[in-house]
Amino acid sequence: MRILVTGGAGYIGSICTEEMLGRGHEVAVLDNLSEGHRLAVDPRAVFYHADLADRVAVGLAVREFAPEAVMHFAAHALVGESMTNPSKYFRNNVAHGLHLLDAMVEHGVQRFVFSSTCATFGIPEKMPIDESLPQRPINPYGESKLMFEKVLRWYDEIHGLRFTALRYFNAAGASENFGEDHRIETHLIPNILKVALGQKEAVDIYGTDYETPDGTCIRDYIHILDLADAHIRALDQTVSGFYNLGTGGGTSVRQVIEACRRVTGRAIAVREKPRRPGDPPRLIAGSDKIRRELGWTPRFQDIEAIVGSAWAWHLRHPGGYGD
Repeated sequence: MRILVTGGAGYIGSICTEEMLGRGHEVAVLDNLSEGHRLAVDPRAVFYHADLADRVAVGLAVREFAPEAVMHFAAHALVGESMTNPSKYFRNNVAHGLHLLDAMVEHGVQRFVFSSTCATFGIPEKMPIDESLPQRPINPYGESKLMFEKVLRWYDEIHGLRFTALRYFNAAGASENFGEDHRIETHLIPNILKVALGQKEAVDIYGTDYETPDGTCIRDYIHILDLADAHIRALDQTVSGFYNLGTGGGTSVRQVIEACRRVTGRAIAVREKPRRPGDPPRLIAGSDKIRRELGWTPRFQDIEAIVGSAWAWHLRHPGGYGD
C-alpha cells in the first residue's frame, strides 16, 4: 500500500514508518519537525516538511503522494501542558486534524489509522481498561483525542472514511535504527536511562504510598515494535472500530527502575516526591478485542527486553538525534 504518515518524524511514527517500509509498503512522512527529528525519518520514505495547520500544504501532499491510507500520529501529547494551554491542544489535535480528513475526502482516500490514547477514559472504573468503559477524560489532552474519535465516527457515516482508532498508554523501547528522543522528556524509561548515562542526577518517583505492592504507580508498558505491528495490522481492516491496546500486565515505577539497573549495570539514584494530582495507582489496557479481531499478540512482554532495546539505542545515540 501507499501510506501517508503524519508525525512520522516522531518516536512512534518513525518506527511505524520503518516497519511498514520493511514490509514492502510505500511510505511518505508529513511532519513540521516541531517535536520530531529529520534524522528520525527513514531515508526510504518520501518527506513532506509541512504543518497540519496549513490546509493547502496538507492537501498538496495528499494529492501528490496519492496514498491509499493515512496513519495519523501528529499531535501534542503533554498532559501537564494541556492543563495550562488547552487551546494549543484543541487547535492542533482537533481543528488541524480536520484539514487532514478533508484532504482525504477531497482526494478519495478512505482508510485512516488513528493514534489515540487510553487517556480518553480518565480515571477508569476497573482494570484492565476495555472498550466498554465510559470515556471521561480528566485533561484537555485526553478530551482532544476523544473529540477527534467522535469526528472520525461522523466522517465514516457521512463520507465513508473507514478508520481504526488505537488507544494505548506507555510505548517504550526502540528499534535498531530509531528510538525515543523528546525535546521535553516526560516518559519514565528514557528519564531513567538519562541517569544511567550521567545526563541527569536522579530519576523522580512521584508518590510512594499508593495501594500497590511497592507503593508506586503501576503502568502497562508496550514495546514500540508491538505497537507498530498493531498499527500495520489495522491497515487491513475494512470496518471502522476502536481498540484498546496493552499487554495486559503492569510494572511499577520501582520495578522499572530496578530493570534499568539490571540492564545497564549502572547505579541509578532516585528522588522520592509527593504524588502528582490525577495519577491513578494502576493503568492497564486490555487487548482482548484486538487480539481476537486483528490477530495481534505482543511479542515483548518482559520489561527487561523493552528496556534493553531502549538502552542499546541510547548507547549508540547518547545525544539523541542531535538536532
